[in-house]
Amino acid sequence: MLWNSIILAIREIRRNLLRSSLTCLGVVIGVSAVITMVTIGNGATKKVKEEVESLGANLLIIRPGQRPRHFGVRETAKPFKLRDVEAIRREVYGIEAIAPASSVGTQAIYTNRNWSTIVTGSTNDFLDVRDWKLEMGRRFLPGEERSGQAVCILGHTVYKKLFGNEYPIGKRIRLKKISFRVVGVLKEKGQSSFGADRDDFILIPIKTFQRRIVGNTDVTNIYVSVKQGYSIDRVIQDIKLLLRERRHLRADQEDDFYILDMREIANVLSNTTEVLTSFLAAIAAVSLVVGGIGIMNIMLVSVTERTKEIGIRMAIGALQRDVLLQFLIESIILSAFGGVVGIVVAIIASIFLCRSLLVPFILDPKTIIFSFGFSILVGAVFGFFPARKAANMNPIEALRHE
Repeated sequence: MLWNSIILAIREIRRNLLRSSLTCLGVVIGVSAVITMVTIGNGATKKVKEEVESLGANLLIIRPGQRPRHFGVRETAKPFKLRDVEAIRREVYGIEAIAPASSVGTQAIYTNRNWSTIVTGSTNDFLDVRDWKLEMGRRFLPGEERSGQAVCILGHTVYKKLFGNEYPIGKRIRLKKISFRVVGVLKEKGQSSFGADRDDFILIPIKTFQRRIVGNTDVTNIYVSVKQGYSIDRVIQDIKLLLRERRHLRADQEDDFYILDMREIANVLSNTTEVLTSFLAAIAAVSLVVGGIGIMNIMLVSVTERTKEIGIRMAIGALQRDVLLQFLIESIILSAFGGVVGIVVAIIASIFLCRSLLVPFILDPKTIIFSFGFSILVGAVFGFFPARKAANMNPIEALRHE
């Protein structure tokens, strides 16, 4: 009986193919929207995690002043010095690498080409803590760092803007009327999720930066990479105690510096994208319910159109459950077909959108199974009322129907 009901349902659907296709459209849109939103959300979450990890392994960033409040405004405090960096390196256990850093915007010039960029003064450790790799050339030599020589390493964007395809190693560029010799070029990292170009900067030795670019001994950022296996929280606590002592802060005074833990930033960004993904998927799921209402409306029309057929079937011995099963199966087949088409549409749309948005394509099988199962549930729930209406018809009244 079940197989016969399936055959009858498919036959009826094929008889009104255009109407059946339009009926499935709501389910197709709902299923494809849910899967697409979740897929893009998963890709965005992974991209955020990868970008935070690309900043450096177990990275801490120490900055003077209090943590930013009120739309990014923060209280200023005296900057760090190189001796603070050496004190942290010497007295805090569990540090893999530590790098002082200060930055300023300037114009880089090579022959008749120029480019406005950021110049950062730091050490070779900056490349380690920020996980930068060299594409060509070398790092700074120890003597170049100690004496503050005019050498530089270019980010990939600056290299392309100034040199194009020309080999840059050994060539000289001008920064603030000072000639710098190019000793290296960094591998490309590309844009961040927020649209910032991570390759648009020039790295020079910190002492060169202090003496010849800004004319002071300030350090505005300290980057710290924690060794694997060491407690990051313990390292943070030790750094705080040491800096409070060096900055002569009393017990009742707040820290005039703050430490950014990249783990916290990664967790906040990941949680935010996950919440947004769930919210968008929930909104998309509403269209599935709308599709179910469409199925119910069409099935009610179908019951009215086939009243005489129902009366004949019941008159020759069909039971109420047989009629109920036939119409219920027809509704489920419609929603299942819409679910299958929706999955195909979602996969195609997700691939296209992920490529357009430059996020990884991560298709979750659980989402597909859930969406397809939910579409069948919608068909069963919204198809039950028309099926019950058909099953409860009086055969005599149904046969009289014109």
